[in-house]
Amino acid sequence: MAGGIVVFAYSEVGHACLKMLLEHGETIAALFTHEDDADERQWFSSCAVLARANGIPVYTVEPREGGEVERVIAAIAPDLILSFYYRKMIPERILKLARLGAFNMHGSLLPRYRGRAPLNWAIIKGETETGVTLHVMVKAADAGDMIDWEAVPIGPDETAGEVASRIPAAAVAIVVRQIDALKAGTAPRHKQDESKVTYFGIRTPEDGHIDWSQTSRQVVDLVRAVTVPFPGAFTSLGARRVMVWQARAVEGHGQVGEVLSVSPFVVATGDGAVRLEHFGFEGESETAASAEVVVALTLGDILGTVTK
Repeated sequence: MAGGIVVFAYSEVGHACLKMLLEHGETIAALFTHEDDADERQWFSSCAVLARANGIPVYTVEPREGGEVERVIAAIAPDLILSFYYRKMIPERILKLARLGAFNMHGSLLPRYRGRAPLNWAIIKGETETGVTLHVMVKAADAGDMIDWEAVPIGPDETAGEVASRIPAAAVAIVVRQIDALKAGTAPRHKQDESKVTYFGIRTPEDGHIDWSQTSRQVVDLVRAVTVPFPGAFTSLGARRVMVWQARAVEGHGQVGEVLSVSPFVVATGDGAVRLEHFGFEGESETAASAEVVVALTLGDILGTVTK
């Protein structure tokens, strides 16, 4: 039977929103999701498992014009396409297959922080607030009219993982408010203010490299933005990489990257110093300070200078 909702979803937000739709009694015609990456820490629930448990067909093929995704969705002729933290761009031709439109849940308060990893970028940039925005999907990423949004505060010491734990509830609140209007074709639309647009690209583990010439606040913000469950911030001690999982700004002064104290482990920054609270050589535990690193430290060492 034609109609229903086609869902593209991944991660904890995708799982929470899909679960809400099922509990609301919505007809989910198909789920498109991603194969789990063996190299990525799986800290979120599986949308695929939830869908299969509810008899929903699951597809992990990438959406391309003229491909399997387009053929499947054309055959379904859905009323809506809803995307919740799906990681690939969906071609415009596929979006137009939904009778009442296609809508995406983006992890920022648009029009700011369009693009990838918006929560991590917001913390790196020192923001005190983030959120989620439900918007119309168009050809350009995150550029369509906004339907609804929900703010989520960022505490001064919170990590990305801690803030992320509150994002699913915000996304679900939006879906609860708007699902009936979306199905009726009456959901409100608000143009994005193009003068306020900011855009940030994908992040990789190598982007966690600490630049000690930055301010102490910037160093701490990077650490909390990419700590567990993300790949982590890092510096180098000789030829070895030191992962930094927790840090805080403290008083101190010295050459940029200089080890000012071994116990506690304090490093000079561009405007002061940072105390590394949890750290370890690459491959070691993220949960406790590494005695091996402390033993290897010498006052006056300059971190970030790699020796072969």
